[in-house]
Amino acid sequence: MTAMKNQVAGQAAKAPAKKKPGLFPRVVIAIALGALLGLIMPEFLLRGLKTFNLLFAQLLKFVVPLLVLGLVTPAIAQLGRGAGKMLLTIVTLSYLSTVCAGFFAYECASSLLPHYLHAGEIDAARSAETSIEPYFRLSIPPVCDILTALVLSFMTGIGIIFTKADIIKKGFDQFGEIIKLTIERAVIPLLPVYIFTMICDMSAGGSLGLIMGTGVKVILTGIGISIAYLFIQYIIAGAVSGRNPARCLWNMLPAYLTGFSVCSSSVVIPVTLAGTLRNGVRKDIAEFAVPLCSTVHMCGSTIKLATTAVAVMYICGIEPDFALFANFVLLQGISSVAAPGVMGGVLMASVGLLETVLGFSPEQSALLMTIYLALDGYGPACNVTGDAAIALVIDRFFGRKTKSEEISPTPLQNEIA
Repeated sequence: MTAMKNQVAGQAAKAPAKKKPGLFPRVVIAIALGALLGLIMPEFLLRGLKTFNLLFAQLLKFVVPLLVLGLVTPAIAQLGRGAGKMLLTIVTLSYLSTVCAGFFAYECASSLLPHYLHAGEIDAARSAETSIEPYFRLSIPPVCDILTALVLSFMTGIGIIFTKADIIKKGFDQFGEIIKLTIERAVIPLLPVYIFTMICDMSAGGSLGLIMGTGVKVILTGIGISIAYLFIQYIIAGAVSGRNPARCLWNMLPAYLTGFSVCSSSVVIPVTLAGTLRNGVRKDIAEFAVPLCSTVHMCGSTIKLATTAVAVMYICGIEPDFALFANFVLLQGISSVAAPGVMGGVLMASVGLLETVLGFSPEQSALLMTIYLALDGYGPACNVTGDAAIALVIDRFFGRKTKSEEISPTPLQNEIA
């Protein structure tokens, strides 16, 4: 009997822990439940949900500047240590690619979306819907605005590099860990609830069908723009490196599919590295460029954010202004540095810019977040595939002309292929 108990206990210990559903399925469930329950929920419950919605929006406003300070400052300080020509080139190319992706998405979205979206349709729908008031409103003023946080991060990060202020750097590293913990344990788990409350509000007011139909069109547009940008990236990288861009892009298909499914740039590094080596990039350069690009190269996430932002502005009756949007893209490229280390980090780091630069209201920011998170995978998929294009360019300028170093496919790559 004792032996049997020990055997059962051993089997229980070996049994894998139940895996919690990821952010994407939770968002889908939140949207579905909100759409159904918003139609039948009594007003007193809707008012409670509205109260939570407004409180969480205030929490986001408070956390975002701290996110920039806690992640961007140590990232800048770390990049400066031992920085050589190759590191500086990778960071510069990554930033330029991210910014160009934002401008490309703006131009494409501004040209395409007016053909199948209607200007001001959301404001027109909301003018006719029933307004649900919260039980109370609570203001949580942020420590500083997002632009102040960005400037302070740059000043402190560069200052740490030149003064070798290790104690201050360690303090910001630890502060960054606290912010990551807050995002991962509090903000991200509550995001589906936040979206649920907003969907309930829309469903009760009668504008949900319009918004969901708009979201599908915006997502498909973003996917098309991101794929087009990848073709442009690889045509340029192929011309610079002297390699066949079509073949290089084909070699990165497993990385693209993996990024699309797991919704993370960092998790896909092994698969990205495998494809990069198959493209003929030297192993030492690939192992340096790919992990670094996964932190600083956010072309796909920027396309996703810019496309959705243009769509929200258009359907809310706001005329997208190029000069204003250029300011947003340039700052967003900076604020997203190191944000991929946190799930949903790029979106979280950009919420403040949406409101301070583009003038979004909390409701418009919440609408953007809903569409952005409804299909999260195509942003990271574009990010990781674009990382290999940058590695091709870096190999051309810093690598010796040697035979490509092959590695065996990873188990994850085999599974997807």
